Amino acid sequence: MLTIGAFARACRLSPKALRLYDELELLRPARVDPDSGYRYYAVAQLERARLVAWLRRLGMPLAGIRAVCALEPAAAAREIRAFWARVEAETAVRRDLAGFLVDHLAAATAAPGKDTTMLELRYAAHSDRGLVRPSNQDTAYAGTRLLAVADGFGPAGAPASGAAVEALRFLDTEEVPAGNVLNLLEEAVRGATDAVRDVADPAENGTTLTALLWTGSKLALVHIGDSRAYLLRDGGLFRITHDHSVVQSLIDEGRLTPEEAGSHPQRAMLLKALTNGTPDLKLHDTHRGDRYLLCSDGLTAVVPEHRIRELLTASPEPEEAVRSLVDAANEAGGPDNVSCVVADVV
Repeated sequence: MLTIGAFARACRLSPKALRLYDELELLRPARVDPDSGYRYYAVAQLERARLVAWLRRLGMPLAGIRAVCALEPAAAAREIRAFWARVEAETAVRRDLAGFLVDHLAAATAAPGKDTTMLELRYAAHSDRGLVRPSNQDTAYAGTRLLAVADGFGPAGAPASGAAVEALRFLDTEEVPAGNVLNLLEEAVRGATDAVRDVADPAENGTTLTALLWTGSKLALVHIGDSRAYLLRDGGLFRITHDHSVVQSLIDEGRLTPEEAGSHPQRAMLLKALTNGTPDLKLHDTHRGDRYLLCSDGLTAVVPEHRIRELLTASPEPEEAVRSLVDAANEAGGPDNVSCVVADVV
């Protein structure tokens, strides 16, 4: 048996922490002296105590630690992997916000009269029913400032996706100040959510939404669901959205490989859609020559990313690019509606 002091030194937990974990029934001492109340621990308890210490250093809440400690090693490993995936996702959101604040404050203090390069978007959009579905529930839109793709589902999926995009179209006619673009976009998305609820029962219907709002130098992204946004830069294709789907969560947790996801029976099941979740909001710096793609999963479910990159690279104009991408989806069977928006920064 080890005294609480010796046990604390061995497992790198303080005596105060050990007393707290005893009270929480997370790490009970092997014996408590009935007269003095002094705690004693068995050597065999060191492994659990060290696991608790490591998980605390990882930042896991006590409730999560209790759950992990109750699992077999393989299941505990999966739970830790899932926890860290959530941490990384939350950190990415805070990182983007920090980058936006740094850029915004730096721009506010920049010397006036500095030469700037004027950039604008050259864009095209195309939506197709595909070869299997009886109707098209997608909506695609491209304008001077607004790019959007929405993929509706349920009996009123088409009105849902149309209402979501229509509610954002006022952004295409207004000057968008870079400083508060995320707040503006967030407020507009709340209006889009209300518009979808007005036209479709959210218990049975809904829509994804992926949209980019151009400020003249940056693109603000809003995303919810499993439609996607990609950036083609210097020949490399980068996905800038994260699917809110069951299969993506299984991939994040290490329980499914990306290759297995394509044939998973729940590959179309969403974890979040416009009327039942909080969308991701990010701000992206743009470079001259960037090409952005917004698309519904009717493209990505049947056309692999390396082929998407090839088609985007080979098409000099956005109109040609969207047509070639839709054609590729239909050539692969066209099992779903497919919508694409391509925009070049020029």
